Amino acid sequence: MDSLNPNRSKFARTIHKVIHLRTPAKLVTHCGKDSLTPHKSKKFHQDDDADDDDSKLRSRAVLEALVAKLFASVSTIKAGYAEMQAAQSPYDVEAIQVADKGVVRELRLISELKQSFLKKQLDLSLAVPQVTVLLAEIQEQQSLMKTYEITMKKLESEMDLKDSHIDELKKRLQECNQGNKVMEKRLNSSGPLPFLDNLKLSLMNPNHFCQVLHYAVRSIRRFVKFMSSEMESAHWDMDAAAKSIVPDTVLGKPTHRCFAFESFVCRAMFEGFNSPNFSLSESSSAPEGKGKQRRQLFFERFKKLKSVNPIHFLSQNPRSTFGKFVRAKYLSLVHAKMECSFSGNLNQRKLLNAGSYPETAFFAAFAEMAKRVWVLHGLAFSFDVEIGVFQVSHNSRFSEVYMECVTEDAFDAVDGDLRVGFTVVPGFKIGSTVIQCQVYLSPAATAPAYC
Repeated sequence: MDSLNPNRSKFARTIHKVIHLRTPAKLVTHCGKDSLTPHKSKKFHQDDDADDDDSKLRSRAVLEALVAKLFASVSTIKAGYAEMQAAQSPYDVEAIQVADKGVVRELRLISELKQSFLKKQLDLSLAVPQVTVLLAEIQEQQSLMKTYEITMKKLESEMDLKDSHIDELKKRLQECNQGNKVMEKRLNSSGPLPFLDNLKLSLMNPNHFCQVLHYAVRSIRRFVKFMSSEMESAHWDMDAAAKSIVPDTVLGKPTHRCFAFESFVCRAMFEGFNSPNFSLSESSSAPEGKGKQRRQLFFERFKKLKSVNPIHFLSQNPRSTFGKFVRAKYLSLVHAKMECSFSGNLNQRKLLNAGSYPETAFFAAFAEMAKRVWVLHGLAFSFDVEIGVFQVSHNSRFSEVYMECVTEDAFDAVDGDLRVGFTVVPGFKIGSTVIQCQVYLSPAATAPAYC
């Protein structure tokens, strides 16, 4: 056929050659350009990303190192400032200079860090960030430890100073307590009344009576304090006890209960004071005689007992008139239940009923009080004028002529009229002279009692 159509045969050979040449070229293009070139480009991109990540990590590590050095420097400055403060007292020039140099050095370092950061030269100053961070942390911990040590020394010094101050205050308190005991002993001693040592019957006046009255009232208050202490030790309801004594009176403060107890003791001790026998039934209890002779006998009674120890006198004169007075007043004032709650028994009452006298602190305080009231009675009947005792009834109006208030701030916040709640210490009349009674004031209107 080729021979028959030479042109067609030539065309066929040409087509075949073209196909034969183009096909390998296409395959080479597919394998070389389309396969090898993209793989090489991806590798280049991965290397660039890795370099970027390393750079970021490096920058972050450098910044962390910068912050660590900054905090370490701040801690060092704080420690240096603490050292300077500690060196102020006691004043230490050398220590202050050393601490000051350290602070200046750290401030310069911070300034250098700032300049490096602004100029982006951190790599030069922080060549190995990890090592820099560790060193900075060590420096910071050392500075913190130094600060804590300085603070601890300062606190220990303050504690020593406070302990010294406390010891000084304790010593002063002890001295004050000793002084108070000496003064109390003088005020409540059974010794003589020095201001009445040279007193004569013809020279007596109401001022002498007032002095002995104050002497007796001090002893009464001392006994009331003793009795209140015994009541608290026996777990008494102090509010209920005060309320039973003055049921119609509102007490302004819980501490005013002592006035109710004082009123109770005074009522018992001064009962029968108007009588020469002083509440003793025996007619022989009062000195016999009339007029000046009788007054002289009362005055001798006063002089005889004003300077003696009552316990010693009672042991030497158990059947004396004064002994009978002490026995009668004790049994009247100290109830059997009260004595039992204080001491757990009734031995003191049994001794008194048997004609003996107890040797207890409670009875000694009572005997001293009884002696002072007894000598006051003897002095009162030594006057050549009539003697009288008076009290003010509940809810009476206050009068400065006849009364003296035992408190000044009991009801400052209460509006309205104040009335007499009860008489604490009775008043006395010596002829035309009035010695004020001591009263406790309460609101006229009914008010709730204290809690």
